[in-house]
Amino acid sequence: MYFSIKDASYWYEIHGEPGNPTVVMLHGFTGSTSTWADFIASWKNELRIITIDLPGHGHTKTPSPRTMEACCADLKALFQYLQLETFHLLGYSMGGRTVLSFALTYPELVQSLILESSSPGLETKQERDQRVEKDEQLAQRIENEGVTSFVDFWENIQLFQTQKNLPLEVQAGIRQERLAQSAPGLAQSLRHMGTGSQPSWWEAMKQFSKPVLLIAGTYDEKFLAINKKMEKRLGASHLEIIENAGHAIHVEQPKIFGKLVGEFIFQNE
Repeated sequence: MYFSIKDASYWYEIHGEPGNPTVVMLHGFTGSTSTWADFIASWKNELRIITIDLPGHGHTKTPSPRTMEACCADLKALFQYLQLETFHLLGYSMGGRTVLSFALTYPELVQSLILESSSPGLETKQERDQRVEKDEQLAQRIENEGVTSFVDFWENIQLFQTQKNLPLEVQAGIRQERLAQSAPGLAQSLRHMGTGSQPSWWEAMKQFSKPVLLIAGTYDEKFLAINKKMEKRLGASHLEIIENAGHAIHVEQPKIFGKLVGEFIFQNE
């Protein structure tokens, strides 16, 4: 289904019954609502699951670029349209940066927060400037070489090496999801919602008092270190470190991921 605001049309899906606890789930870069198919199949009878394609991804159309702040404002309007008073928020990687940004901007709407392989952005202006430059180079690469060439490169970066151990049909599904994206959409996402262009939330995190579940994989050294640091800044947070998993825990260890998330949501109802 589509929700229109200004010149944007956001694609969203709802699975499960209205009376169940509501969780909103946001995918990572090059992902879409299909990222959550396994979780939905396992939990749609116990939870009400809302998935959304972020700007530049999937079926969502944003002719005017969306910054992180603008995206969060659009999401708030969508949640008001859906008559959600409070809800649980879950995000993976880029989606994790988005739900954290939303939660710190509109904390009154959030029951709990689940961050999978996420970060609060970069601490210093120098780091942000360097990242903006890198993301611009990547955006130009996508525009010049196309999505297929970019996906060939992207699926071979260090962050996703552990996914090569997944069953071939799972790997094929991930690749298909990535190939379904558009070059203009991915470039727009990098330029306007990238880690360098978003606000840094390292200090603001200290004020957030709602329950937070942090999830990171043992093989994802970079994000494991970030999440250990985040746990110290977020007062009511707990970090779960998942064995035999890299960046995409919901794909690499779906049963463990589902059990953790489901239990956390029901504990915070």
